[in-house]
Amino acid sequence: MGISHEEFIPRPGIVNKPGRLPDPCELVCIEVPKIFDQCLIKRCLVYAEGPDTNSSDEELRSNPLNNIRRFIGCRDFNITLLDVDKIPIRDRPGYKRVIINFRISFYADYQDNLGNTQSEFYEINRTEIISRLYCPDSLAQVSASFVPVKHASDLDQCIIKLELVAECLDDLITQDCNNNTVLDITLGFHLVVKCELVVQLLIPTYDYCPIPKPCEDDPIEDPCERFNRLPVPQFYPDNNLEPLFPDDDDDEDNLDSNDF
Repeated sequence: MGISHEEFIPRPGIVNKPGRLPDPCELVCIEVPKIFDQCLIKRCLVYAEGPDTNSSDEELRSNPLNNIRRFIGCRDFNITLLDVDKIPIRDRPGYKRVIINFRISFYADYQDNLGNTQSEFYEINRTEIISRLYCPDSLAQVSASFVPVKHASDLDQCIIKLELVAECLDDLITQDCNNNTVLDITLGFHLVVKCELVVQLLIPTYDYCPIPKPCEDDPIEDPCERFNRLPVPQFYPDNNLEPLFPDDDDDEDNLDSNDF
């Protein structure tokens, strides 16, 4: 059973009881980027000299390092889209062959012989080719003015967007050809390439979002009181043993029949 508008407090949240929301107040037209097509690129890259390939990159080797003891991990991954080339595909209206040039940067932390944590900055430049992506051109030409800028500017309605999830999978402390100590990184990443187009969408709404409630301050709590509320820890680890007998009933039946 639904609720009335008087009983409904509009706010962001999970719709845990579908069908109980009241009818929307109005239909509004908003302008947002809409994803027309997207694809996933998955790469595992190791260091190798020469041109970049789908499995190697020459920039995954550090500068010469002094007194490196062990590798700790990678952090602060960042991706920058440098250039996009969209080539129309003949006989496939709206589809493009997309060539993207981008840069992935991150820090690799390591420990030196004195126990201090040091960092090395990595920056790799990559080119990926998407053979077919539905990336239609906007039919309308858009020009807009922005405050405080007083002149109009043309807008590119078609947007290529990159989303990255990356991690360092392995490391190798080795010597280069000049007998310098270097750190080679094995990098794995998932890259989503999206083609977006700014469009007008009609959506149902209830009203403007309400003013949020005031921010809450964490109360100062006595650490002993918090400790006393905690459950007693488990003194021994969980057993991680395999079952003595199979779970398949057929195997048990065969075992019983063989006993006679």
